[in-house]
Amino acid sequence: MSGSIVVTGAAGALGRSVVEQLVARGAAERVVAVTRRPAALSELAAKGVRVRAGDFDDPASLEAAFAGVSRALVISTDALDKPGHRIAQHESAFKALAALGAEHIVYTSIVNPTDSRIAVSKDHAASEAALARTGVPFTALRNNVYSEMLLHNAKRALASGKLVDARGEGKVAYVSREDVAAVAAAVLLTPPAGNQRLDVSGPDSLSGPDIARHMAEVGGCPVEHESIPLEALIEGMVQHGLPRPLAEIFASFDAGFAAGEMAAVSDTVERLTGKKPETLADFLRRTKAAWAS
Repeated sequence: MSGSIVVTGAAGALGRSVVEQLVARGAAERVVAVTRRPAALSELAAKGVRVRAGDFDDPASLEAAFAGVSRALVISTDALDKPGHRIAQHESAFKALAALGAEHIVYTSIVNPTDSRIAVSKDHAASEAALARTGVPFTALRNNVYSEMLLHNAKRALASGKLVDARGEGKVAYVSREDVAAVAAAVLLTPPAGNQRLDVSGPDSLSGPDIARHMAEVGGCPVEHESIPLEALIEGMVQHGLPRPLAEIFASFDAGFAAGEMAAVSDTVERLTGKKPETLADFLRRTKAAWAS
């Protein structure tokens, strides 16, 4: 048996999907699913996946979690509680993997991580730099915004008849989480040579009116797009109970969208998986029960 394929954050939606895709491709005996909640992955353990406890905030736990590693996927965490927290988490994981002899590390980053208006991008830029410093060959998957991020807005838009944001005329090439997972699994099974930074997007660059039209067509109710000032969007989130610092982080995505930072379409999904990426319209149809019921 070849070295282990480690997947961190394996109890999360993306991590679980990557593990399931690796299992479907016959690699179950090589997969190590690392999580802070091992009990949540009992069904994967039943399929032959090794499940191990590991916590990026506890570097001592990572030696056992990553033992025997050949390739690894480090899924970026959602630690937004204080500046620099998740950069430190990622760096701990990268250092542990390098020390244990990892041959290739895959990291889930974001499109345009440098000089971006999107607040979380600086964490990804710093994490990519930390990964490069390890000297281990790596692939940074610079993922566009997940289609799943639209589901909450879709439900509200269908109820109110308005899709409200602050993106102006900006476009986004939304990509489904399943397509991101398929790309990650493909890279883990056949790592590219050297260091790669790959944009991962859906097949279309969509404006606010485009998205509203798809929601209306699938949901069966009229939906219009309305773009409001960024500060108004922030104030609206604060009035609904979101702490201002988090509201500003979330609103910064719209600032990036308005500037065209997430508009580019790439061929990465089809090139690495052999399948065309899911369109937003197809995604909305597939998930209709979650937002249009």
